Amino acid sequence: MNEFRWSAVSFILATYVCCPTTEANEPCGCKPKFPLKRLLGGRKLISGPVAPPGRRPNTNRGWIVFARTTDIQAQPSCIDAGIAHVRDEVMPALAAMDGFVGLSLLVDRESGRCIATSAWETAEAERASAGQVGPIRDEAAKVFGGTATAQTWEIGILHRDHRSNDGACARVTWIKVPPDQAKRAIESYKSDVLPSLENLEGFCSASFLMNGSGRAVSTATFDSRDAMERNREQARELRNTRSREMGADVLDVGEFELAIAHLRVPELV
Repeated sequence: MNEFRWSAVSFILATYVCCPTTEANEPCGCKPKFPLKRLLGGRKLISGPVAPPGRRPNTNRGWIVFARTTDIQAQPSCIDAGIAHVRDEVMPALAAMDGFVGLSLLVDRESGRCIATSAWETAEAERASAGQVGPIRDEAAKVFGGTATAQTWEIGILHRDHRSNDGACARVTWIKVPPDQAKRAIESYKSDVLPSLENLEGFCSASFLMNGSGRAVSTATFDSRDAMERNREQARELRNTRSREMGADVLDVGEFELAIAHLRVPELV
């Protein structure tokens, strides 16, 4: 792993009728057949187990879990339809594939940016699923009224303090570090970043993903948007200090609603 990019994991569809793509910010006409339950101003966290009964991840070689993230630039008016489609169509289709571990979905209702993350037991399982997942991803992008791009990662670190509930949100940070600092970055995240994140108000969980292009993404999940907003300045100071210690460049930071939390990845610290 050469460079890095931090993201908010922890971490990233219903029967629908969708009209052709419309101009940005115009209603797309996407109507989920079975609308999401309206909670917390229309935000409902979908969480729980995903694999069929009796199906467990292969632990013969220990846990090295791989992930595929799909970044969707959606129309904000289509986000509820997109969440429903992921819930009712995408998740069952992925759950039928060998090596599937789980899925999460982050959404930003203002910008329209959405990140779906699927986790896989092995690199081979992730690669083998790619051909089947492509059409599923394309269809999901249509429901969201936008376009999608995918990247693959290795989940280097995953830590949960407690389970997230309705209203949970996540802060995602993408970074890049020097090629010769990959191992140091992982160890620094484990020994310095995680303890600092745990001290932030409302902390639920954190993850650190890496990919072969030399980027990494860290995701920190919090109990509520209010908690995330109150710890924003403290998190900014932490990000600046730790990235400087790593010799890393911060590429981007985003804050999202955790719309679906179905990852069954175990503690990886």
